[in-house]
Amino acid sequence: MKKYNRYFNVNQKSWDARVPMHLESEFYNVKGFNKGESTLQAFELQALGEVRGEKLLHLQCHFGLDTLSWSRKGAICTGIDLSETAIQTARKLAETNALQADFVCGNVLDTPKLVEDTFDIVFTSYGVINWLPDLTEWGQIIAAKLRHGGIFYMVEFHPICWMFDHESSIMSPVHTYSSSDVIEEVVKGSYADKTANLTGSECTWNHGLGDVVNALIDAGLQLSFLNEHYETPYPIFSDLTQISNGLFIQKPSLYPLLFEIKAIKQ
Repeated sequence: MKKYNRYFNVNQKSWDARVPMHLESEFYNVKGFNKGESTLQAFELQALGEVRGEKLLHLQCHFGLDTLSWSRKGAICTGIDLSETAIQTARKLAETNALQADFVCGNVLDTPKLVEDTFDIVFTSYGVINWLPDLTEWGQIIAAKLRHGGIFYMVEFHPICWMFDHESSIMSPVHTYSSSDVIEEVVKGSYADKTANLTGSECTWNHGLGDVVNALIDAGLQLSFLNEHYETPYPIFSDLTQISNGLFIQKPSLYPLLFEIKAIKQ
């Protein structure tokens, strides 16, 4: 993966810069979290159910709000993320909220070198796999970090969504559905605050649904389900409509906005 180091360095700087702004954003609602609120959504809560006493590894955890929300539910959590600033913040949030979790700084593709344990659950969610150039190694790492009988669960924005320019009001495809080519862009603001005084480069890759599924199957995992959803907890496009359950939809609903996968290591 050395050939991708330049891209990873670009992304690390971008995520380091975002953390202070994300901490203050309404999107992340850290104040609410500090008062006991959870950041977990209905999809992952329903899929994983009771986690008390389970060892859970959270891949690409940012500054740990979801990791710590699982900890509040009784899981024994470890989070890993590329950004040192994010990991330092996660540790401070754990201390502030008297929650137990281990946080490790490093590239998710280096997880086997950085995290020794195996886990009952490996979890990742919402805007993660597009930061990885190749999912083959990712799938193998997930399998290696699961105990036999362990569960992998992910919920992620549908790859169709990454075909569009999210900065434009014109919703026409500008990127390939699935490609090994890097997408290197200069981005203003952040998904957490479009008006933020922040400009930086980021490098991403688009992976089709088949790429994701095959990476997990090739690593020896057995799929329990693959679900596609026309609703999302986050308004990833400006023209989405919020409905009574708090989720966002398109009108008309033309394509899925999310997918979720649950898989077992036999």
